Amino acid sequence: MKRVVLALFLLLVLGTAGCAAWTWSYAHKAGPLAVATDHVVPRGSTAHIAHDLALAQIIPSGRISEYQFRLITRLTTSQGPLHAAELHFTAGVSVLDVLAILRHAPPVRHFLTIPEGRTARQIAVILAEAPLLTGPVPSLAEGAILPQTLAYERGAPRAQIVQRLEALMSQTLARVWAQRDPSIGLASPEELLILASIVERETGVNTERPMVARVFLNRLGQNMKLQSDPTAIYDLSEGLGVLDHGVTHDELHRPGPHNTYVIDGLPAGPICSPGLAALEAVAHPAQGDMLYFVADGSGGHGFSHDLREHNQRVDALRTLKSGHAAKPKAAAPAHP
Repeated sequence: MKRVVLALFLLLVLGTAGCAAWTWSYAHKAGPLAVATDHVVPRGSTAHIAHDLALAQIIPSGRISEYQFRLITRLTTSQGPLHAAELHFTAGVSVLDVLAILRHAPPVRHFLTIPEGRTARQIAVILAEAPLLTGPVPSLAEGAILPQTLAYERGAPRAQIVQRLEALMSQTLARVWAQRDPSIGLASPEELLILASIVERETGVNTERPMVARVFLNRLGQNMKLQSDPTAIYDLSEGLGVLDHGVTHDELHRPGPHNTYVIDGLPAGPICSPGLAALEAVAHPAQGDMLYFVADGSGGHGFSHDLREHNQRVDALRTLKSGHAAKPKAAAPAHP
């Protein structure tokens, strides 16, 4: 009888040891995942997560495998709970590494870029077409969003993204205004934002922005109309900021709340979301008495101190263009 009990005990010990060794091997060996992948781990019980991972070929498939995964999860529960998120799994990841990822790895980050100079209508389209965001696009105030590339997690609400970008613009505008050159003569952060939005749409050349800002500040100081094409285009396009044709002389002089060919001073509000460089250009403009600028035919602009010099630059641009295409329309004499 004693021999039988001893035999049964030995079988139990050996069986337990074998089961432990089997489970240990399962936990450490390379898994079936062939290539690294980002996978959305669902919310739910450990059994639900195990089944999902098996279907995704992140852990071995089959009931026994899923049971072992649940067992190892329970044995290592002191290491923390499992998180539901989009996570990155490397090729051949072991079960123990899978559990470490589920417990401690940060969610996969995605990126959304709002370029400088986009209008609220254009930004709304960018947000609406981002496939990994959720929820509706909230109402956007023109110029309220700071252009930049933003990191977010899959499923983030579009309203949350907008709130983050609005807060960044508010903070940035306050800082730029506080550090501005007080001689620029603007009365408020809102005026700086409006002028920066015009500068943003006038040139994409970083080195020119302070000079463009100086031209407009000089014109404001002399009570001259700003005569900026983008302000007229903003009204003509109903806030889209672009037209499907070249703007005509008559269109430039069509009345509108933002059209600086018609109104005196600054427009009623911004015409786009300016970037930091444009905000800084207005806060710290170049020095000089320039009152005009016109394209130089090479992607930049030529700046003039008086109308005679400006008209000479306009004539030079016409001559340059006439060698490549039909003669363009005459520029308005006072157009900066």
